Amino acid sequence: MSNEPQWTNPLRDPQDLRLPRIAGPCSVVIFGVTGDLARKKLLPAIYDLANRGLLPPSFGLTGFGRREWSNEYFANWVKEHVQRYCRTPFRESTWNQLAGGIRFVTGTFDDPEAFRRLSATVEELDRVRGTEGNHAFYLSVPPSAFPVVARQLAESGLSKSREGAWRRVIIEKPFGHDLESAEALGNTIASVFDQNSIFRIDHYLGKETVQNLMAMRFSNMLFEPLWNNHYVDHVQITMAEDIGIGSRAGYYDGIGAARDVIQNHLIQLMALTAMDEPVDFSARNVHYEKTKILSAVRLPEDLAASTSRGQYTAGWQGEEKVRGYLEEQGISPDSTTETYAAIKLWIDTRRWAGVPFYLRTGKRLGKRVTELAVVFKRAPHLPFDSSSTQELGANEIVFRIQPNEGITLRFGSKVPGSTMEVRDVNMDFSYGSSFTKSSPEAYERLILDVLLGEPPLFPTTEEVNLSWKILDPIEKFWASQGRPDPYTAGTWGPRSADDMMARDGRAWRLP
Repeated sequence: MSNEPQWTNPLRDPQDLRLPRIAGPCSVVIFGVTGDLARKKLLPAIYDLANRGLLPPSFGLTGFGRREWSNEYFANWVKEHVQRYCRTPFRESTWNQLAGGIRFVTGTFDDPEAFRRLSATVEELDRVRGTEGNHAFYLSVPPSAFPVVARQLAESGLSKSREGAWRRVIIEKPFGHDLESAEALGNTIASVFDQNSIFRIDHYLGKETVQNLMAMRFSNMLFEPLWNNHYVDHVQITMAEDIGIGSRAGYYDGIGAARDVIQNHLIQLMALTAMDEPVDFSARNVHYEKTKILSAVRLPEDLAASTSRGQYTAGWQGEEKVRGYLEEQGISPDSTTETYAAIKLWIDTRRWAGVPFYLRTGKRLGKRVTELAVVFKRAPHLPFDSSSTQELGANEIVFRIQPNEGITLRFGSKVPGSTMEVRDVNMDFSYGSSFTKSSPEAYERLILDVLLGEPPLFPTTEEVNLSWKILDPIEKFWASQGRPDPYTAGTWGPRSADDMMARDGRAWRLP
């Protein structure tokens, strides 16, 4: 049994689960507030929550940074980026309510005096805005800064909540770069905040289609009886990007595709796909089922045959000529960092024994798409002649996570005409056409969950450590293999990835 704490929200009645979830009096302090994530995602998400009536009128927002900004200047800066990136219509009435609680504290992470000013600022918000001592600290900073900020929060008393109030910390990935560093980071944060006050953000888990994976499995008799090794041939999970590394060379080089995406996003998606039905959707029971799956993962014996890594070279991305990874600004010409990674994993449980899970991710691939495909076994007998079914493939359920969120079911159907000819057709569900209400942005859902103290969508310490236990042996093996395999920008990865599937008699889906 996991040692993770049990989260509860005493303010919520089980009978009121369909009512809007509205946060109580609180504030958010953002470290790294001038970075891309804050400007393009966090600040617009906070405004959109306020615009939807899900934040209290007393909400406070504090930015912490090195710039010599006044509260008024910072508020105008926030407004500029909210107007540019918000998802809901911009309303002056919403903005004016939000702007009254906006503050800015100038300082560096290693400056105790700056944190004393921050402490005075949140106390002022308690008095003036009525935030009642409830404050969340969002660490949108490099992992190397986590220990420094955590220590300053502890020494200034900001991490300790008073009776009847709460203090919480939100941590962006990466959660370390291997098991050892992840454990060290976990110990550092746990020495400052209670375990039930630590929220690790994986924004993919906030996406509507990811949550719908559980809804579809456990609310329908149509699918769950087939969700096992009697009927499933294999599972493919793909996150493809058509962009290069852009301005992220300083972060990306030395990290690579597997650490950046597979360790968190794709392994979490695998756990949600493979887990058994939880008793309920409380944090404790969802984490328990995911942990069972991650504990049962087994690596193939031959990593050379069951993994692939690549590095994009110059090519065409649509009509644009793009340079290779080694020509990107800030990248060493002898870098061995992979921009493509594919791995095969086994899950040794009765439900999934013998079913391979294929995970792949890469940059400069054919298109931007994230999808999860459950591929079923072929029918054991087809009462048709071979020419009638030569265009018939395997049945599939495909969850489209981005873009165009939805689900596609592929099955065989007769072609109209006088002859018996069967070929694949698709039955498609799209959020955009099925619901008049648009899906909330992932960060909206996750920030609101933090403020409500409801963490089913946040990976626990145990889940993070188990993910690194899966990936570390692969990374160690790759480190001994020299350069990654080249692949041309705009294609779907290196030849070694196709060979990996071909050895199993399978092929990658073309998204």
